[in-house]
Amino acid sequence: MALQTFEAKDGWPALRGRLTNRISEQDLVLLDKAVDFAALRHADQRRPAGEPYMQHLLEVVTVLAEAVNTTDIDMLRAAVLHDVVEDTDCSLDEVRNHFGDRVTVLVEWVTKPAAAEGESREEVRAAYLARLRDAPADALVVKLADRLSNVQRLDSHPRPEKRRAYYRETVGSIVPLAQSHPWFRQWYATWRGAFGHLSVD
Repeated sequence: MALQTFEAKDGWPALRGRLTNRISEQDLVLLDKAVDFAALRHADQRRPAGEPYMQHLLEVVTVLAEAVNTTDIDMLRAAVLHDVVEDTDCSLDEVRNHFGDRVTVLVEWVTKPAAAEGESREEVRAAYLARLRDAPADALVVKLADRLSNVQRLDSHPRPEKRRAYYRETVGSIVPLAQSHPWFRQWYATWRGAFGHLSVD
């Protein structure tokens, strides 16, 4: 089976147009505000392969809306906002003030915290991944969609050692989390086979 991939290269207006038959106009207006907020915060940030950061955020929305048929507006808003606390100077309080408690809880679950004094980045990452095992179902689905976007074109990452490390981490920590969700379980199984060459050092 070929690996299904998701793109958002044409930006939010094109994706919004595709969602009009799935999501109410009232909810799309709420999502507009989240997209605008994320675009302002992430500004000129780019992904490792050079694409604008917003493409990743909109890919996560695309996965939720078009692959797993999510119409939950809080999950979709959390999808586009999921990196604003981790990767910009935005705080959880700001997310709460603009988007409410539930969106903030979802964003918090998928946000890797800053390292405490004396704590290494590796320790923080390990604790973050372990904590995801206790994530509520809605937060877990957002995380699975986030990681899908990150790994669907893993060979495009400019650093070979990062490709291999990310593959191993995904297989070890994320693939087990996908087992409770049939669509993600199948997608990650296909992905694992497609990128199995990265398991060899």
